[in-house]
Amino acid sequence: MDRMLYVAMSGAKETLIAQANASNNLANANTTGFLQDLNQFRSMPVSGAGQPTRVFAMDERPTTDFAPGAVQHTGRDLDVAIQDGGWLAVQARDGSEAYSRRGDLRVDESGLLVTGNNLPVMGNGGPIAIPPFEKIEIGTDGSVSIRPLGAATEQLAVIDRIKLVAAQYGQMEKGEDGLFRLQGGGEAEADANQRVASGALLSSNVNVVNEMVDMIELSRRFELQVKMMQTAKEDAEKAASVMRPV
Repeated sequence: MDRMLYVAMSGAKETLIAQANASNNLANANTTGFLQDLNQFRSMPVSGAGQPTRVFAMDERPTTDFAPGAVQHTGRDLDVAIQDGGWLAVQARDGSEAYSRRGDLRVDESGLLVTGNNLPVMGNGGPIAIPPFEKIEIGTDGSVSIRPLGAATEQLAVIDRIKLVAAQYGQMEKGEDGLFRLQGGGEAEADANQRVASGALLSSNVNVVNEMVDMIELSRRFELQVKMMQTAKEDAEKAASVMRPV
């Protein structure tokens, strides 16, 4: 009975973790540049003294779906869609360099070019600072140009270039903050061949229908595992009653 109960208990626990992951994917279905996480279940032997006679279920996040979302044209000057699976370099909350596909940029009150979730965008020498301007443009190569206050209409000055990084899927891993970094640490080299589409954004790559189907399947799986635990309890009670002296 204990084997049946242990497998069902561990399976129910890991199913809840998988449900949390699916819920996170659904919650970010409309988040610009979001990449969904993929899950898988597998059985693992319980290590310890004695023979390996017990196994438990384990849910793990083996990878992220790196397929880019659809390009949505917005017409906004500071919206950029990174092409060919590339990355936009940003400064994470801890000050380290990380990578994202969130291209809904803006200039904050400090004059820094930031993403929609307020992360500074990295340029050639660190976060990009924007001086006072009348107009701002981002070129296909990531160059940031402004028309200074009081300047002529045709006068544009290139002040920096957004650091764009090539795909490198096999070397990227997703952190708990939702940003991507190189495995083992370090900073990726800027790729001069990367291009962006101005006036457009990459949508999330979450397939809402598939995630909803997964949520329903996981819910049914959890119910089945709870029933197995109840069955194990009933079987144990019946065995105990048979062994009880008259």
